[in-house]
Amino acid sequence: MFEATSQLANVVLQESSGSAPAIGSTAAAALAVGLAGLGTGIAQSRIGASAVGAVAEDDDMFVSALIFTALPETLIIIAFVTIFVAQ
Repeated sequence: MFEATSQLANVVLQESSGSAPAIGSTAAAALAVGLAGLGTGIAQSRIGASAVGAVAEDDDMFVSALIFTALPETLIIIAFVTIFVAQ
């Protein structure tokens, strides 16, 4: 039983051969960026609505509102950089 488990572990932990990345890692990277994009979209929709309301009440909040609206976009930039560095 132990021998079969160790053989299975060797197969699972085996690195992909060749210069092209494995299909699984590409799919995982695509899933990660897709979910990051979804989260960013949800965050920006709520932040944008709040920012418009804040600017409507006080014009001095414009710069802060603009910064908070652009802040979630850095998540996507970091996700893209991570994909290119990892491959």
